[in-house]
Amino acid sequence: MTFVVRDHLAPLVGGRLAPGEGALAFRRRASGSAEAVAKTVVETVTARGPTKLLTPKNHGHGAWAFVASFGGGLVDGDRPKLTVDVHEGATALLGTQSSTKIYRAKAPVLGEAALGCHQTLDARVASGATLVVVPDPVTCFRDARYAQESTVALAGDASLLLVDGLTSGRSARGERWAFARYASRVRILRDGVLAVNDAVVLDPAQGELAPRMGRFDTLIAVFAVGPKLAPLRARALATAPALARRADVVQSLSVLGGDAKGASDAMLLRIAAASVEQGLLALRALVAAPLNELLGDNPFARKW
Repeated sequence: MTFVVRDHLAPLVGGRLAPGEGALAFRRRASGSAEAVAKTVVETVTARGPTKLLTPKNHGHGAWAFVASFGGGLVDGDRPKLTVDVHEGATALLGTQSSTKIYRAKAPVLGEAALGCHQTLDARVASGATLVVVPDPVTCFRDARYAQESTVALAGDASLLLVDGLTSGRSARGERWAFARYASRVRILRDGVLAVNDAVVLDPAQGELAPRMGRFDTLIAVFAVGPKLAPLRARALATAPALARRADVVQSLSVLGGDAKGASDAMLLRIAAASVEQGLLALRALVAAPLNELLGDNPFARKW
């Protein structure tokens, strides 16, 4: 594995990455005569603890990278930031080794604000390229404070699948929706124009969370944008279940944007499930087959 630091991929502190920062770049390799589809390779991978980046091989033509961390989660003051470049025509998958655990935040001293932790993804996807972001759901412990922001800049004909999931916490230990604050924002730009700006904030200050969440223990948002995700959007439209009273899994599909004729190549699907397992099974049922075709390999074959 070659480690290269490129200034435009991640901010440096004294010539080095700041703690928790990482950078990835993916490039399509020149196609050989025996290859039906040109493979993508990881051109750049570098990280500074507590962030770790793993780049396992797979049987498809896309390149995969998985984010992990020393200690298995984030603590007060952690500010991990990952910068990703997917170059022209490349296909990349970004996942996590396991669920991102957010540990308990320290109680604030009188007159001080609670610290918490913040995670950032900043990605650029060039013409004809595809980025698949499928992390495991975030799990916040009791009294945890967490915020994340994902910004993806797409070329006009680039494609993106982005999954953003959250569990209720360690419900088996009595920590169901017991965190202090959770905030997530997804921003998607197309040719430099903001196309999606989706934000979720769950804060007990606005009302006790467990009663508001009812029977649901998992929330998942699925963003599918661009031409390469057309099969997934078609599958979602064709298989969307009818709403049933007291259903364990509820799905809501929205078409995003659209041209003068009303046509759109962007979709947001929200899933609410009564258990983590049911939510992940619903997600897998939707995305596994289209991703297997898109990537040439199944990223969920050995997960969930």
